[in-house]
Amino acid sequence: MKRIPEISVVMGVYNGEKELAEAVESILAQCDADFEFIIVNDGSTDCSADMLDAFAARDSRVRVIHQQNTGLTRALVRGCSEARGEFIARQDSDDISLPGRLSLQAAMLRQNPELGFVSSWAEWVGPEGELLFVNKRVDEPGPATQKLLYEKQGPAAHGSVMLRKSSYEASGGYREAFYFAQDIDLWMRLGHIGQLGYVQKSLYRFKVSFSSISGSKGALQAEYDRLAHACHNARLKDEDETPFLREASQLRTNGKFPTSPKSDASTAYFIGRCLLAKGDSRARKYLQMAVRNHPWHVRAWASLLKAVVWPTHAEEK
Repeated sequence: MKRIPEISVVMGVYNGEKELAEAVESILAQCDADFEFIIVNDGSTDCSADMLDAFAARDSRVRVIHQQNTGLTRALVRGCSEARGEFIARQDSDDISLPGRLSLQAAMLRQNPELGFVSSWAEWVGPEGELLFVNKRVDEPGPATQKLLYEKQGPAAHGSVMLRKSSYEASGGYREAFYFAQDIDLWMRLGHIGQLGYVQKSLYRFKVSFSSISGSKGALQAEYDRLAHACHNARLKDEDETPFLREASQLRTNGKFPTSPKSDASTAYFIGRCLLAKGDSRARKYLQMAVRNHPWHVRAWASLLKAVVWPTHAEEK
C-alpha cells in the first residue's frame, strides 16, 4: 500500500516549456514538507510532455497525467480528484514557489483548524524577472476572510494557495463553467466553509507576462470575474445563481472578446507604471511598447513623458 503524503501539489500545464523547469524545480526543492506533485499535461504540443516525463522518471514524488486539451479548469479538476493528501497546494507552470512555502503553509493549517485555506504574500515580477511589487495581505484570518467575501480582496496569486482537501470537496471544488476566474469562484465558496489565513512572508513569485491569461485575455477574464462575483452575491442573498453559471458556461464561445494589441498595451502599461513607481529605468521600454500597441493610450503617454523627463535608475532585482 502506498504511503499517503500530507500535501498534494497540483499544477496544470499547457505549452509551458519555457518556464516549466524552473516552476517544477521550485516545488521539488521544498524542504521539510511531505508531498506528492500531480502535474496535468493539458494536451501540450511543445516539449512540455517530454520534460514532465523526465521529471517523473527522476523523482518519484512527481505524478504526470497526460490528457487532451480541455483548459486549465478541467485540468485542475482532474488533478485535484487525484490528490491523496490532506492538503492541496496549487502551483502555476510559469510561477515560482519560494523556499519554505509548503512547510509554512501546512504548519498554519495544522495549527489553526478554523482555517479552510491559506496563502501568503507574493512577489509580482515582470517578463524578465523585474520586481514590480510585493503583494501583501492582512495578518488576522477574520479580517482577511471578510475582505475576501465583501471587499473583493483574495489571495495575491492563484498558485499561492494551499487548502484543506475536505474544504475543497465540501465547497464543490473548481466549477467547469468558469474557464477563467475559476480561482475567484472557488475562494468565495471556500470562505463560507472556513477562514482564510496568510503567512506573513513572501512565499510565491507571480509572473506578469504578455502570454498570461491576465495579459492576453484580460477583458474575457474580467467578465468571468464579474460572473463569479454575481454568483457570490446571489448566494449571499439566498438567490438562484444558475443564470450566472449558465452565462459563464456560454461566455467563451460567444466571440465577443477577441485578443487585440490593446491587451498587450494594457499589460505593458501596468508593468511600466509599476517600474516607474520604483524609479526603475526599464519602465521606459514597457511604456513605449504600450503606446506602440495603443497610440491613443493617454495615461501611457503621460507616464512615458514622466519617465523621460525625470531620471530613473536601473534596478538589479
